[in-house]
Amino acid sequence: MKDTELVGVQKTLSPVLRAKALDNRLPDPILGDEYAELAMRRLVPDYDKRRFGTSQMGLAAVVRAKAHDDWARSFLAGHPDAVVLHLGCGLDARVYRIDPPGTVDWYDLDYPSVIELRRQFLPPREHYTLIDSSVTDLAWLEGIPRGRPVLMIAEGLVPYLTEAAVRELVTSVVDGFPTGQIQFETVPVWAWRTSKWDPSLRHYDAQFHCGFNDPAALAGWHPKLEYVDEAPMFDAPVLMAKAPARIRRLYRFMLLLPGLKRSTRIVRFRF
Repeated sequence: MKDTELVGVQKTLSPVLRAKALDNRLPDPILGDEYAELAMRRLVPDYDKRRFGTSQMGLAAVVRAKAHDDWARSFLAGHPDAVVLHLGCGLDARVYRIDPPGTVDWYDLDYPSVIELRRQFLPPREHYTLIDSSVTDLAWLEGIPRGRPVLMIAEGLVPYLTEAAVRELVTSVVDGFPTGQIQFETVPVWAWRTSKWDPSLRHYDAQFHCGFNDPAALAGWHPKLEYVDEAPMFDAPVLMAKAPARIRRLYRFMLLLPGLKRSTRIVRFRF
């Protein structure tokens, strides 16, 4: 299976999946996700034979995934009857890592081509539904059971949407459920406006479409919405504790660059 079968922003799932696959090779991994390694091998069989194929520079993305996992486990521990909306899921194996109880209904959503890969690479499970749709076509939301707590996870998604689309998505979820938690990342305005020249994004024919200098202000989109907190990413203690020494040194050097430390912000809201 070649990553070229994916189009535009869909191809960004490949480097994130590779980072999680390589993390699984560490003696003391951050996620320890064996599904990521298996899926990456099927997606790009020679991924670790290419240039920088075994580089652990992508571990910041693994830290991001762990932050979302930890928040999700905490929410589900207090809301065992919740509905989970995992949006822009890519080939992430979060539902298998968290392994929620049967009282939780979990929905993974992504483009049809990505969902088809999930069906090929990852096993089915009970109380787990795949939705092949663009996240911005909110018709998919009509099929989700209401009247229960909701957990919305949008890892690696929001910067690729327009601000209007993000606002409509968030307010629709808040309006549609009695209570819940919403978690995603944002980038600052400068990162959004310069993304068209970002070489890594250009490689995948993708760019950002929104940015927020103060993501906490997004709570103002709805009277029920409340900003909770932010999780570290590039300077996360777990990254500095578990990354190989050379990678730790590189990240410490990169953190000297203005704006990098908070160039991606992992944020959590509740309502």
